[in-house]
Amino acid sequence: MPDTLEALRAGQLHGVQRLDLTQLGLRELPREVFALADTLEILDLGGNALEDLPADLPRLHRLRILFCTGNRFERIPEVLGRCPALEMVAFKSNQIREVPAAALPPRLRWLILTDNRIDTLPETLGDCPRLEKLALAGNRLRTLPARLAHCEQLALLRIAANRFEVLPEVLLTLPRLAWLAFGGNPLTLDHEAAGLRQTALPQVHWGQLQIGALLGQGASGQIHRVHDATGRPRALKIFKGALTSDGLPGSELAAALQAGRHPRLIGVEARLSEHPEGADGLLMPLIDPACRVLAAPPSLDSCSRDVYAPSLRLSAATLLRMAAGLADALAHLHARGVAHGDLYAHNILHDGEGQAWLGDFGAASLLQALPKAQAQAVQRLDVLAFGHLLDEGLARCEAPPPPALTRLCVACQHRDPTQRPLAGDLAAALRPFLD
Repeated sequence: MPDTLEALRAGQLHGVQRLDLTQLGLRELPREVFALADTLEILDLGGNALEDLPADLPRLHRLRILFCTGNRFERIPEVLGRCPALEMVAFKSNQIREVPAAALPPRLRWLILTDNRIDTLPETLGDCPRLEKLALAGNRLRTLPARLAHCEQLALLRIAANRFEVLPEVLLTLPRLAWLAFGGNPLTLDHEAAGLRQTALPQVHWGQLQIGALLGQGASGQIHRVHDATGRPRALKIFKGALTSDGLPGSELAAALQAGRHPRLIGVEARLSEHPEGADGLLMPLIDPACRVLAAPPSLDSCSRDVYAPSLRLSAATLLRMAAGLADALAHLHARGVAHGDLYAHNILHDGEGQAWLGDFGAASLLQALPKAQAQAVQRLDVLAFGHLLDEGLARCEAPPPPALTRLCVACQHRDPTQRPLAGDLAAALRPFLD
């Protein structure tokens, strides 16, 4: 079977909607791509040697999604601003210093600029009314455009591992912002370092563990089934040790340690030592393998919202029990000075009967460095995410739940962040349904 580039040049890909031209050493976009203009919607050019894109790229008039990860771009090509259908733009891990205002497509919904060299963004980013997901971790930003306040659809923002000394106030008024990561900035680094030094946690030597099957992996690392020195099964998360889309592994480690233990959190039992490659890791309890993830992560189409199995149904009692446990876990985190930042169904394991466990601190941030008003505002972002979880659960409920749960769901999703309850209020309201 010919490779994709050969097939493209031979005219054998007529009618395709997605084209992957990755890891081919390309220095320019093959002209044959334009023969697909009437059908091509997704173009992946990752892992090449591209520095620019052709001026006639808008001929791909159906192009919705463009991946240019791991190339040699130093600025976002302005031609993107003339692509009529372009919604998702990904330039992760390039050498980008400049984001021209003219480069922003009119239908922009999802922008990924993780791991570049950007120190400023254009004010016109605030003129993208459909912007829903913005990934900026690992740059050199100190401020955000004031006009970002106009982006009322913005739901997920990653600004971890930049140069912020204060958290931009503009973020705390956005009506739909539910998932925020800001660890690994100057405003949090001292607290993260202090937490890593001061937290008393046992260490487990790599040589004491028997490494088993891979259970899963995320942006920051891999989780393996292991057996400890006594033969007990455990889960071990091994960090990749590099910047992820959520931020820095050190920030995640600091947040996980500060979170402490709670029956509805996938907690931490020990810290890994003496890994042969120097990797950091955390030993965690192994959740019953019969448990499953509540939903799949967002898709290219759903953007910031999880994807649930069409067959999933929950009884009212199951939903109440699950909501009560997770609210209690969230209240525990906030009381410990941790904002989760990624309160999603795809980070929740459940047993189908209402027992649920929240994990993954990859986007978590420490709140101690923030003024009290800002800390509470960030907590209410987590509360909005909790409201989305409730809303998604109610949509899959087999029987009408108590009206109080519906009212709580509405309160958590109030457009005015200051009108949302705090996690402690949620936990108190749902405590009668805890085990």
